[in-house]
Amino acid sequence: MGLGKIEIALLIVLVIILLFVGAKKLPELARGIGQSAKELKKGFKDDSDDEPAKKTAKKPTKKS
Repeated sequence: MGLGKIEIALLIVLVIILLFVGAKKLPELARGIGQSAKELKKGFKDDSDDEPAKKTAKKPTKKS
């Protein structure tokens, strides 16, 4: 049971990232990516929650 093409490609990419970033900075980089993904999901969730409110909101009337 050997590694498939996808696993080998993933391993190569991870080694390249490790070489560019360095072992000491890797946890910090992963933490930053995780926080970014969390904020992105939160932003998408907030946008979808706002849609019904926009449709039901009353338009202001003009006073003469």
